[in-house]
Amino acid sequence: MKKLFPLFLLLAFIACSKKSKDPSAQEIVNKAIENTGGDLYSNAEISFTFRNRNYRSIRRGGKFLYERTMIDSIGDTIVDKLSNVGLERMVNDSVVEVADSLVMPISNSVNSVHYFVLIPFGLDAPAANKKLLGKDSIFDKEYYEIEVTFSEKGGGTDHEDEYVYWIDTQDYSIDYLAYNFEVNDGGIRFRKAVNPRIIEGIKFVDYENYKYRKLETPLKALDSLFETNDLDKVSDIITEDIKVKIGR
Repeated sequence: MKKLFPLFLLLAFIACSKKSKDPSAQEIVNKAIENTGGDLYSNAEISFTFRNRNYRSIRRGGKFLYERTMIDSIGDTIVDKLSNVGLERMVNDSVVEVADSLVMPISNSVNSVHYFVLIPFGLDAPAANKKLLGKDSIFDKEYYEIEVTFSEKGGGTDHEDEYVYWIDTQDYSIDYLAYNFEVNDGGIRFRKAVNPRIIEGIKFVDYENYKYRKLETPLKALDSLFETNDLDKVSDIITEDIKVKIGR
């Protein structure tokens, strides 16, 4: 027995050393991006329709342009353009001045739609602060729980919002997410990804959109409330007519 004891310790050490260590929050996010489009995002032109409005995003390296085109009640065509240099509004092909009080709401509205369509792209940005909360399961499927907040500098027009993403520990897909927001008296949302499809190498999903009445509820608790059917469905988030052009 005395001769076997050192061997037992050696085998135990080898077994422990082989145990896989959980990746960091940054590594998990990087893997999620890699598996849904990776470098293709950085040089892509993506157009789509959402709630009868047309959207287009163009990225060329570090430069971006987000557009929203809509028809108002009197038939005018309004195009809002959000880019690295700020917001520009055009009405019937003419640039118009935007009141200071409207710059932030318009920018938030345009940015928000593009943000959710492009997830997980952008979560690797320096302004995105990521924290691995641990692992949890939803309907017996294991996920990494990643909390994301944004720095004011470089964090976009709605940098105060907070997010939690449930990322599959096996294929790194983002199957669920939750977030809170400050506009319109604030609120919290929980989304389930549905209808995944690949277009020109980039993955897109739609969402079932849920809310919860108690705004003080921690975002990381919403998955359990979803399992017990305690969330209220408010809408379906459906992105239509998606077209992708990859720059060369």
